[in-house]
Amino acid sequence: MKILVINCGSSSLKYQLIDSDTEAVLAKGLCERIGIDGAITHQAGAGEKKTEQYAMPDHDAAVKRVIEKLTDSEVGAVKDLSEIEAVGHRVVHGGEKFASSVLIDDQVISAIEEVSDLAPLHNPANLIGIRACAKLMPSVPQVAVFDTAFHQTMPERAYIYGLPYEYYENYGVRRYGFHGTSHSYVSKRTAALLNKPIEDTKIVVCHLGNGSSICAVKGGKSVDTTMGLTPLAGVAMGTRSGDIDPAICEFLAQKENLDIAGVMNVLNKKSGMLGISGISSDFRDLDKGMAEGNDRCRIAMEVFAYQVAKYVGAYAAAMNGVDAIAFTAGVGENQGTIRRMVCEQLSFLGITLDEEANKQRGEELLISTPDSKVKVFIVPTNEELAIAQDTQALVK
Repeated sequence: MKILVINCGSSSLKYQLIDSDTEAVLAKGLCERIGIDGAITHQAGAGEKKTEQYAMPDHDAAVKRVIEKLTDSEVGAVKDLSEIEAVGHRVVHGGEKFASSVLIDDQVISAIEEVSDLAPLHNPANLIGIRACAKLMPSVPQVAVFDTAFHQTMPERAYIYGLPYEYYENYGVRRYGFHGTSHSYVSKRTAALLNKPIEDTKIVVCHLGNGSSICAVKGGKSVDTTMGLTPLAGVAMGTRSGDIDPAICEFLAQKENLDIAGVMNVLNKKSGMLGISGISSDFRDLDKGMAEGNDRCRIAMEVFAYQVAKYVGAYAAAMNGVDAIAFTAGVGENQGTIRRMVCEQLSFLGITLDEEANKQRGEELLISTPDSKVKVFIVPTNEELAIAQDTQALVK
């Protein structure tokens, strides 16, 4: 089945056309600067990646341009639109309404709208992509795959905040967690690498990138995760603060003469690795800076690794043990320095890293030694394939 996977942002649209039977990526690309001047980067199969400027005043125009590229006689992947049998959409927040992926209908769209105040930067953009595809491909079934759905198995003790309970009852204020599609995919792959039924495993997945979250997966189910009501919680990230004392918000508002929007802008866009280092949110820059003796780059790297290790230890306690740790996403898959720093902090678990294997980047690999009591893996995530698989299962 040929499935178009859409990941819609406020001014961007990522896409992949996947043959879900063979898992082959037939084409992929990115529409950027939607509503400004517009550009599309498209690649068919293993062909050359090309970027072209196109006017894309809105997401309808972007989806139309994607379809034109996919059906183009020279750079396309299908002869005509009828070959695309379904569309799978990444939707960031499903609240408590969705514990799994669903076929999209008017009721689903309304439900996504209802929880949009929990993800105001993401859900409205996701809905724009859904509506644009429905307009241009009205007869093609569409599926919503939620970042939050995998975490709906968390017990109350993990998701209830220490706030008046009526805030949860009235407004849905609780821990939701994100990166669920990635955590689900990577935990399944890790169980396969352990050669054990996933029901018999205790795995900590470290999805580390510009946005990072850690997840405790027990028996194939999420039992705790670091992100919360929003993707701001958890470890310090590229530009996000992660967990802080809530009173800091009032303190900064008074000291810096900021309103709540100003404080949130600092926490979301000026904090984390960028804020600590004063140089960059990119871990490659931080690694280089640390090697060159930049003290603030060192501090940023150490803060990040320490916080990741601290959560891994906490989740080992939450699951009463851990069989494996899986590093995934841009930093987790490619930054051997971070993996080493995290694992050094976890030596009390009996973890021993294979230093040579840890030099590898971006490939599925065991990087702990044979005598390590906890296995450590690099497991590249593939959220698009996971979305395609869910879409195929629902459509069929």
